[in-house]
Amino acid sequence: MSSGSKQTALSVMILVGSLAFVASVRRTPQQPAAPVHLAAPPVVEHASIPPDPHVLRVCADPNDMPFSNANGQGFENRIAELVGRDLGRTVQYYWQPQRRGFIRTTLKAGECDVVIGVPSSFDLVRVTRPYYRSAYYFVSERSRGLHIRSLDDPRLRRLRVGIEITGDDYDNPPAAQALAARHILDNVKGYTVYGDYSTDHPSWGLMTALARNDVDVAIAWGPLAGYVARRTHARVEMHPVTPEVDMPFLPFVYDISMGVRREDQALAAALDEVIEKRKREIDSILTDYGVPFGAAGTEVQG
Repeated sequence: MSSGSKQTALSVMILVGSLAFVASVRRTPQQPAAPVHLAAPPVVEHASIPPDPHVLRVCADPNDMPFSNANGQGFENRIAELVGRDLGRTVQYYWQPQRRGFIRTTLKAGECDVVIGVPSSFDLVRVTRPYYRSAYYFVSERSRGLHIRSLDDPRLRRLRVGIEITGDDYDNPPAAQALAARHILDNVKGYTVYGDYSTDHPSWGLMTALARNDVDVAIAWGPLAGYVARRTHARVEMHPVTPEVDMPFLPFVYDISMGVRREDQALAAALDEVIEKRKREIDSILTDYGVPFGAAGTEVQG
């Protein structure tokens, strides 16, 4: 999603894959079509160990900032630690790269008990109450004064538009589908959210392209865009994509929850209590990472 995830963003991308993406969207030279080589992350074996009521086992990606990493530096790491403290449990991670099949091979396989970020409408898991809401954003250099807010802005037909994609063999994120439906193709460049997993920031391709002036405007998942802009001292403006739901049903705004196995009603209820009780602390963590909320545009700079 995961979160988006990757992490949340990846879950969002899979969730909204209702239309086939037009193959005319070009992949940039920096993002080859061949499958990327994945560096093996550290793996904790839990398959033969029954769940420990004193441990909160979290399914997470070890290289997916700003969401999570193996050093515990992501906002989902910090939220997991907050939840663990409130539940009186020690947080233990099961690390696996966010790829297709992540839920099946982690949560559903019993290797871990909770995914910290999934869309609230994600039907592969039992979801908690939402703990934040974000959107896809138009992101551009502030100095250019583009102020793009709408998918129907005629300038999108001539500007170099960068979007997140999941690959030629997947249904793609909402921006790819919405632009293709408007026959905006030749000036669009796709940047895979998988990226080169041997690097520190495999999902940052689109935001890096914007910083290098390889694209004029990016359409990116808000939590990733806001974090990268702050961390790299980029001076950008961000405006939520409108319409919020493109017809017939292609949302660009998502509530985000935690996800557990469908049968884990007690854990879901306990997480709901923490989310309600610790809303202020959770909001503060998200704000620290530049996660944009609501429907207002914003300027971001380091």
